[in-house]
Amino acid sequence: MTKDETEIKKMHQAAIIAQDALLETLKGIKAGMTEKEVANQLIIQLLRAGSGPELSFSPIVAFGENSANPHSTPSDRRLKEGDLLLVDWGASYEGYLSDITRAFTFGEVDPELLKIGEIVLRANQAGRAAGRAGIEAGSVDRASRAVIEEAGYGEAFTHRTGHGLGMEAHEEPYIFENNALVLEPGMTFTVEPGIYLAGKGGVRIEDNVVVTETGLETLTDLPRQVLPLESFMGL
Repeated sequence: MTKDETEIKKMHQAAIIAQDALLETLKGIKAGMTEKEVANQLIIQLLRAGSGPELSFSPIVAFGENSANPHSTPSDRRLKEGDLLLVDWGASYEGYLSDITRAFTFGEVDPELLKIGEIVLRANQAGRAAGRAGIEAGSVDRASRAVIEEAGYGEAFTHRTGHGLGMEAHEEPYIFENNALVLEPGMTFTVEPGIYLAGKGGVRIEDNVVVTETGLETLTDLPRQVLPLESFMGL
């Protein structure tokens, strides 16, 4: 569960590769593209950016109502005006993995989706601020979950706040409410709160972190706000 400095550097590089690949993919997205087409382009860009051929997992690309399914798989659903776009993806670098999620808008979306985006952002920030060596893993989950519950969307946060990450995409420590495992320096995991509204859409914001004595160091730095896809297209 604990990684040394060399391993953490490899995980950081896997995050950089993943982020660069997504930015390149976003440039080419157009109305009418399917989820499958965007996912395939993302895979190509991951390989071009330097990812190993064994990706963390098959990318999740979900448009509109499909983003309300945390485990959605890319389909023939086409991107249209008013859609939320959710992407969950990762890269590998010398055997170490990244796992990131971001959400974007395409045109004018339902105002409630923007609202939950702001709530999830605060929940992500709260979880990352809560973690440090010497506290229970469950404390990170409780910090994120409290933000969402206080906003009235507790029932729409349907999964744990995170999972361990390293040479496997899911490993210990698992970040759930009742996990009493004490965090130690060098442990690496995700912080990924989400809110999912059936029939409308969902937002998840996922970062990769490493435990230090004083807090959590975040290995991912792509903007976390739910930003307009148009601001990336055609750049």
